[in-house]
Amino acid sequence: MQNTTLILLAAGSATRFGLPTKKQWLYQEDKPLWLWVAESFTQEFDFVKIVIVGASSEIDYMKNFSSKYFFVSGGNSRQESLSNALKEVDSEWVLVNDVARCCIDKDMIERIFKNKEQADVVVPALKAVDTVYLDSNPVNRDAIKLIQTPQLSRSSMLKRALESNYEFTDESSAIQAIGGRVVFVDGSPNAHKLTTPQDISKIPCLKPPSNRSFTGFGIDTHAFEDNKPMYLCGVEIGVDYGFKAHSDGDVAIHALIDALLGAVGLGDIGEHFPDNDNRYKGIDSKELLKSILKMINGVGFEIWHIDMTIVAQKPRLKEYKEIMRESLSNIMNLGKAHINIKATTSEKLGFIGRKEGVTVHCVATVGYFDYRRVV
Repeated sequence: MQNTTLILLAAGSATRFGLPTKKQWLYQEDKPLWLWVAESFTQEFDFVKIVIVGASSEIDYMKNFSSKYFFVSGGNSRQESLSNALKEVDSEWVLVNDVARCCIDKDMIERIFKNKEQADVVVPALKAVDTVYLDSNPVNRDAIKLIQTPQLSRSSMLKRALESNYEFTDESSAIQAIGGRVVFVDGSPNAHKLTTPQDISKIPCLKPPSNRSFTGFGIDTHAFEDNKPMYLCGVEIGVDYGFKAHSDGDVAIHALIDALLGAVGLGDIGEHFPDNDNRYKGIDSKELLKSILKMINGVGFEIWHIDMTIVAQKPRLKEYKEIMRESLSNIMNLGKAHINIKATTSEKLGFIGRKEGVTVHCVATVGYFDYRRVV
């Protein structure tokens, strides 16, 4: 649209959604929801710029999906996220949409743009069809409007409106508060907001994720250190030496983390837990793994299978392999049938053969979280 910037808000923590995956990361075939919504808009309309607001911890990852958009870190509230995005806007008009309203109703958006010259903000709204009470008192439902997005605002007016310290839930209430002109147009039942898992069945445009799988490989090595407990897969091994490391040195979990990060394209363990950061000094590696699992689940993936090989001349690990599988199964909420742990030696070759340390190789297979199972 001429002289209009599109802002897509996708920085929410999705706490009300109640699933391991954030709603903005529900995969539509092979695209996360936020990207699918952005492309749906651009298939129907032209904008001078498209700004996508994401969680600060996810912005770099989001940039890997497309170079066509401007990415902005969100804040602690919708209003703060929107204010951050508006810093990138220099067009006369701005269209703001929550990614959770993912079905693009072309007719509704055209109604919005047709009315822009009459208003400072154009708002799609639905009429209330049920009886409405305010506390214990019935109210005139004909006076009730159920507000939706996207909303089209004059950029200068919206920027000025958000300078207030008052917290607004949408653009129209902010502009109305400074005396701006608000025009309502007919909304659309298709613009239903994805808030809880029950909403999934009410949103007709959602597509199932593809069944593609992704594989990552991880490898880690640690030298031995005397008089330190040894942990492998979160299990304490009964020897009087452990691993030289900034953390507890669980070389098996470290290799597993790298395999998981590799499968989803999220870098490596050193990027997330640098060894010069005192927050991780001596830390239990199980906690690092839990953090990575939450991150991977959050951006739309679930773990399918783990295969690990521990290469060690010492200690002998035969009696621990089943315990280690049990440990990983509990941490990852993954059945033991999908966790395989092998132990071998290096046939007395190299530093492993000289009993100086251990190397672990790990392969992880992941797939998209299938949200249809919860509907």
